[in-house]
Amino acid sequence: MKDNGITILGIESSCDDTSAAIIRDGEIMSNVVASQKVHEEYGGVVPELASRAHQQNIIPVVDLAIKKAGINKDEISAVAFTRGPGLLGSLLVGTSFAKGFSLASGIPLIDVNHLQGHVLALFIKEKEVEYNPPKFPFLCLLVSGGNSQIIVVRDHLHMEIIGQTIDDAAGEAFDKCAKVMGLPYPGGPYVDKLAKEGDPLKFEFSKPRIPGLDYSFSGLKTNFLYFLRDNLKENENFIEENKNDLCASLQYTIIEILLGKLKRAAKETGIKEITIAGGVSANSGLRNALKENAQKYGWNLIIPKFEYTMDNAAMIAITGYYKYLKQEFIGQNTVPFARTQL
Repeated sequence: MKDNGITILGIESSCDDTSAAIIRDGEIMSNVVASQKVHEEYGGVVPELASRAHQQNIIPVVDLAIKKAGINKDEISAVAFTRGPGLLGSLLVGTSFAKGFSLASGIPLIDVNHLQGHVLALFIKEKEVEYNPPKFPFLCLLVSGGNSQIIVVRDHLHMEIIGQTIDDAAGEAFDKCAKVMGLPYPGGPYVDKLAKEGDPLKFEFSKPRIPGLDYSFSGLKTNFLYFLRDNLKENENFIEENKNDLCASLQYTIIEILLGKLKRAAKETGIKEITIAGGVSANSGLRNALKENAQKYGWNLIIPKFEYTMDNAAMIAITGYYKYLKQEFIGQNTVPFARTQL
């Protein structure tokens, strides 16, 4: 193998996006994502359809990532893949391909926790872009479709969850409330867009009283559903006539819940280095609220680029890079897992 630094092929297939990326010495060289449109008509991801699409996409996506990086396959030092959490069928496609690539190339295999990948996306270097990663220790608000967590990050591979959802995640609240309003899937981006034209204080929704730093969003979903049901009895056009205000008020409530716990965590830990990660971190309302709080409380706020918030292989490759530095490799008997914690 040529001496071209540490070059990692990352593979992400945890849900409905097939992605491959190349990172060399922590710097991104390519990041290719193939999205699946087939789920939109069902209002959510259909696991069997997702795994079939991954099987169709995985080889061309990896091939394109290598070509875009301008490298040869023999320059790759190791292959990193998402082991979990996620949809088991989808994870099996990425895991099986990574194992085969590792065997055929004679290079190490690195398993990556999807959640850890979201956090370490903050450390991706880009050519000719100022590198400004968070300093340890820092707090990370990890918010995605399946997870809402507050994490103390002490090192690249040393993370401690101090608060998490006990039921639904923030992303699920966005998507499921959007669905009952008749918005397309995924609903979160549509809520964000419509919220910009609405009044966030027009409607008031319930906020859970969960002790400590844990979250809950199931009660908000139920409250939102019943609120719509009751108002539709009086006015069958209630949703259409109030869609912007409904989205703004829903988004405001979710953000208030998220930031309430984050502010408490920052106060209890004394940590002022604050970051955000995960798909919901692309929400403009959440980003703006974080910036306001950072100014108010003196936080050093680090927000990831939009392209690294959603599921992507760049975050898997950067995690693989740091695990490679510690020689944390895994054997061919590795199996994926649907549920896990950091």
